[in-house]
This record gives sequence, structure tokens and C-alpha cells, in this order.
Amino acid sequence: MKWVNMLQSLKNYSTEKIVSLLLSLATNSSNENLARMTYLMELIPKKDYYRDRIRWMRQLLRDNHPSMEFPRRILRDLHPNQRDKWITNLAVNHLLSGTNKRKAWADREGYYPPSTVVISPTMKCNLSCYGCYAGDYQKSLELSLEEIDSVLTQMKEMGVYFAVISGGEPFFKDDIFEIFRKHSDMAFLVFTHGGLIDEAMVERLIEVGNVMPAFSLEGYETETDERRGPGHFRKVMHAMDLLKNAGLSFCGSFTHTSRNTDIITDGSYIDMLVEKGCFALWLFSYVPVGRNPDMALMPAPEQRDLMRRRTADFRGSKPMLIIDFWNDGPIISGCIAGGRKYFHVNANGDIEPCVFCHFAVDNIRRTSINEALKSPLFRKIREKQGSHENLLRPCMLIDHPYVGREMFAMEGTYSTHEGAGEIFTDLAGDMDKYATDYARIADPTWKMEFTAEAGETKRAGSVKA
Repeated sequence: MKWVNMLQSLKNYSTEKIVSLLLSLATNSSNENLARMTYLMELIPKKDYYRDRIRWMRQLLRDNHPSMEFPRRILRDLHPNQRDKWITNLAVNHLLSGTNKRKAWADREGYYPPSTVVISPTMKCNLSCYGCYAGDYQKSLELSLEEIDSVLTQMKEMGVYFAVISGGEPFFKDDIFEIFRKHSDMAFLVFTHGGLIDEAMVERLIEVGNVMPAFSLEGYETETDERRGPGHFRKVMHAMDLLKNAGLSFCGSFTHTSRNTDIITDGSYIDMLVEKGCFALWLFSYVPVGRNPDMALMPAPEQRDLMRRRTADFRGSKPMLIIDFWNDGPIISGCIAGGRKYFHVNANGDIEPCVFCHFAVDNIRRTSINEALKSPLFRKIREKQGSHENLLRPCMLIDHPYVGREMFAMEGTYSTHEGAGEIFTDLAGDMDKYATDYARIADPTWKMEFTAEAGETKRAGSVKA
């Protein structure tokens, strides 16, 4: 009660003072201390949604839910520089203060900004992975530091302080750390193959503190080396060891294909990643775009549904944050492309709706991000997203391919590399069949597990019991 009364007197404190108090508490990872931090965090956002989410997290702490090991590890295991950066940049600047700024932007501009931007600063890469979604971009493409800086500055004006860096291999851009240093108030997630991380780079990551690498894996050594080249799995394991020993956080990134479903749905694989020190796991289903599109690599509808169910199991039992790019539609209200939650700036400056949608109408070299987000293409995509009732089928490429074809055919739309339209032309029939086959599983599941009718059925069953 004393703590709650003190919080009442802090309501008029500045955000800077609250951040100072949060950092002072950040050396103790006990549930009681984490709960105190949630009370402080609750003072910052103006939107009820974010305050409700913070209260929900507090309840998870009280229930000792496995997912709360994620914030505990941030406080307990991280190097102080990275720990303080994640609290300040991600939790406060982006999630709490940022939402107030994004709301003000929405009131002024007529649309709510996306939550993040994905930027591919370079297409340089020393691997030739089969099925790479970015494999058909020219490897010579690269953004200048000034161009990257401009995009990030525009995003911060909207209240966005979190950016994802992809590629190519981002760490092949030698001066990328200048961006991390200049935008020291932002948090960066960097998707990397991991082969360039050594002791010297670990020191640079400690210095900036605001970067979390996400390592690409396909399974264990056999599966990873088969796609990425001999010895690559061991390079990634070594990079993970370097980061863990330095007290730095990192993620795994997994391309779910028809070949590796049995691995990623096995709890022992998740346990291996937890043991290595992974804080989170990003799951992406293979989509036939990029290098040599191959329908046979797509996870079958049954495999995709198995992944959805196993992810739900893991979230209730494993001390790791798991994000499933397709199957999390019910959690994030559907597709996030087209600026609803994010968009992609490729290494040529083209502003794409999604990293898997290789078409655009705008380029950062001739238009602002605000203008691109207001473009007829992006507005139409967001309009279509709202028409999809079953959020287990959110995607305009693999779930509603007729929508993708419609967007690709809009006036002014161009392919961002040679062959980008193949998914909408040569593979159109195959994509329609895939969508239909998955709908046969997803539609009954949506009705039985996610609708109001499902809730009524469950409540009725509990009463009868």
C-alpha cells in the first residue's frame, strides 16, 4: 500500500524522472521489483490499451507465468549498457512515450503510424541460401547513411523508436554502427546470418547497447549447413556463445519449411535455444518469392497449423518470447503490412508493403515516408486487411492471393527486382490452391477456437461439467 500511495504522488513527474526511477530499480529481477516497475510504467502512456497491457503483465507476474522470464532475464543477465538502453529506448521511448506521440500524429495526419520500419541497408551477402526471399535483389544495392538517417528521423517524428534492420547481411555495411550511435534513443533488431560476429564486434555491440541480433537458423547443424553452407551452424553457435558471455541479448530466426517442421515443433529444439541464451524466436513461413521460388518448400497447411498449436504450447511452458509472423494474426488483428504495423525500405530505397511483397509505388529518394503511407496502394492494402474476418488467414500473398494480385496490378505499381511478379503470375494457380487447402483447416479452427460462438460453447461446456 505504501508503494501504491507513493505512485499516486508521482503522477505529475516527468517521463525523465520515471525513467530514472526505472533504471534505479533495474538491478533487481524479483517479481516484487518487476511489479513496482510496471506501476511506474503505467504512469507514462495516455492510451488505455497500453495501461491495460501493463496491468495484464503485472497479473502474469503474480501468476509466475513462464513468459515473464523474458523481463527477468533483461534485468538479471544483460550487460548494464544494453539493459538500460532496452528499458529507455524500447520500453519507454517506443512503447510508452512513443504511443502518446503516435496518437498525436494520428490526430493530425488522419492515420495511426506503423509500429516499426524494416530497412535493408545493403544487399551484400556472402551466402547463397536456396529460397532466400531477398535473393533476387542486386547485391550491389546499398543505401547511404544519409538515406537511412532520413528514414529513421522521419519515423521518430511519428513516435516510432524501434527499427528492424535486414538485408542482405546488414553487418557487411561497415558504417552501420554510425547509425546505431547517432540514433542512440532507438532500439534496433538486426537479422543476421551470424557469420561476421567476432570478439571485436561484440565490443562494438556493448558500446552502443541498443542492438539485438537475430540469428538465422534452419534447425540443427545438418539442416542449417545444408541451406547456408558447411560450417555455418557452428559459426552461429560460436556467435551466440560470445554474446551470452558478454551479457548481450539475441534472438533466433527460423524459416519454417516443409523440410524442418518436425524440428521447430519439437520442444527439445526450443530448449536448446534457451540453453544457448536466446531471448526470443522469430518464426517465418517460407513464401515462394526471391531466389528460385519453390512451392514444395512451403509448409503444408497441416504443418502450418501444427506450428500454430505448438507455438501456443511453447508460450505456456518455455522461458522465451516467440513471434510467429503468420500464425499470430489473432494476436495482432491480422496482416501488419502496408504501414498498418510496418513496411519495408529495400536497399534501392523502394518503399514496399512487406519484406515479402516485392513491389512499390514510391521510393525514399523521391517521396517522404508520410506520403508513401498515404499512397493509394498502402491505403488500399489497409482497407483490404479490415475485410478479412478469419485472422488465422491474414496474408495477401498466401491466404488471399487474389488480393496480392489486385495490389500488384494497381496503377503505378512496379516490381522491385526482376522476377518479383512470379508469385502473382506463374504461381497464381498454385497459390490459390494453397490458400483453399489451408482455409479448410483454418476456417473451422477460427470458428471453434477464436470467435464469440466458441466462447459461448466453452462456457456452456464448463457449466454442464
